[in-house]
Amino acid sequence: MCEREGKALQHYDVILFDVDGTLIDSAPGILNTLEEVFHKMNVDITGVDLRRYLGPPLRKSFGEHFSDPEKIEKATELYRASYAAKGSHEGNAYPGAAEMLRRLKEAGYVLCTATSKPTKVVTPILEEQGLAPYFDFIGGASMDESRDTKTEVVRYVLEQPCAKGKRVLMVGDRNDDMRGAADCHLVAAAALYGYGSREELEPFHPVFYAESCAALADALLNV
Repeated sequence: MCEREGKALQHYDVILFDVDGTLIDSAPGILNTLEEVFHKMNVDITGVDLRRYLGPPLRKSFGEHFSDPEKIEKATELYRASYAAKGSHEGNAYPGAAEMLRRLKEAGYVLCTATSKPTKVVTPILEEQGLAPYFDFIGGASMDESRDTKTEVVRYVLEQPCAKGKRVLMVGDRNDDMRGAADCHLVAAAALYGYGSREELEPFHPVFYAESCAALADALLNV
């Protein structure tokens, strides 16, 4: 099911996809890795809803628990080492994700990612899930803080030759995705099958809400 707001969708040239919660259900690996890191850092997470950290940049999430920048960096390094070894293999592409990307690619869309995961981290994950070949550009965060927010990632992708000067739509499931799009003067579509709620996304006025990858593809293709 897909719900549209206002007039029929305009045509876009480029579609930017968030990854966690939009293309891949990566929650198991992320949550397990977060628990491990907080345990190693002696942080009591009793009563903490770790699912709120699905999507936002790592440093932002760890910043809620550590005020010392060095501890934030240590937690980030611990997370990335563990996630690369184990957590990155614990997720799966959402049902219909590959088919959605195939349909969009065949329709002539330029496809890119705009994810808070560092590019060197997300690329092997997309390859493992069989999604990498559909993308013209895999855009992600940097390993350091130079490109660490969704806004910075989106801006970085927009500067690439395949996207520059084109009509672009952002697709994501969390408010960070919506805010990144808005900061870069883009419209966005909401993936309600991901980790964000309708209440979280509504203030950003997505052009449509999709309940599945198939519905998302149908909306983008105006089926």
